[in-house]
Amino acid sequence: MSSTELPETRTAASPATRSRTVRIAAGEELRSVALPGLTLTVRARPGAQPGLPPALYVHGLGGSSQNWSAMMPLLADLVDGEAVDLPGFGDSPPPDDGNYSVTGHARAVIRLLDAAGRGPVHLFGNSLGGAVATRVAAVRPDLVRTLTLISPALPELRAQRAAWPTALLALPGVAPLFARLTKDWTPEQRVRGVLSLCYGDPGRVTDEGLRHAVEEMERRLELPYFWDAMARSSRGIVDAYTLGGQHGLWRQAERVLAPTLLVYGGRDQLVGYRMARRAAAAFRGSRLLTLPEAGHVAMMEYPETVAAAARELITDAAHQAAAEGGS
Repeated sequence: MSSTELPETRTAASPATRSRTVRIAAGEELRSVALPGLTLTVRARPGAQPGLPPALYVHGLGGSSQNWSAMMPLLADLVDGEAVDLPGFGDSPPPDDGNYSVTGHARAVIRLLDAAGRGPVHLFGNSLGGAVATRVAAVRPDLVRTLTLISPALPELRAQRAAWPTALLALPGVAPLFARLTKDWTPEQRVRGVLSLCYGDPGRVTDEGLRHAVEEMERRLELPYFWDAMARSSRGIVDAYTLGGQHGLWRQAERVLAPTLLVYGGRDQLVGYRMARRAAAAFRGSRLLTLPEAGHVAMMEYPETVAAAARELITDAAHQAAAEGGS
């Protein structure tokens, strides 16, 4: 959900239609994937050696593939990693059909994996990306080896108070109104607001990380579709929260077959820490990592801790698959 970007970086070439460049970390590669009605930017962190199993990382609302740059190198000896910019976010343009629903984002992820032939992958998701990853794992189990969800945006009966603005943003007319009311806010003010909302301890962000985040915020604010993508994706989350039956996210969580790791932060202001117990019960045989000092983006605040837990999940799943294959 965060717009913060923390890696050591170099500047990547960007499309001619962009007035500012997108930052990438040393060792990363950016590419554009054109699909019918959809173009996605993918940030690759190739594995340390050929033949490693693939992984895909999915960011949250207002975030981008850069949200995974701190953690991807920590798993590069284990997986061949890619992080996607969801439609309308990061460096991916809006989808032609304007569909920013959770299902629309999940469909984009599925189409990306099908087109590349990379499945099954070790799938990671944060916040909105966690809801998207849950839906992908439920409807296309053939595409998912393991599932790691960090503060997934799954329906809460009593949403955190700090999450109310996201719901309000989904209402017609609110996004342009908010844009007008905050037109005098500087990019740094906006970034500091995001940090205070998404981090358990905003002081963990370095001066360099803050500078890079401000530069990225400046770039995004110049995009003509910035507020529309935020508003429509917010509406997509709200709609997903109210959807019941077989398509409800909690019902789909119960259908997930992949070994699952759940990560929750004790200082998360957007997804309730209390939801950890319900999620652990919904995802069969899941394992739970709780970080009392973390906020909403634990993979950015505590990348080593989250990566270590994901490594254990992936390794154990590989051993289990090998044992079943040999029996």
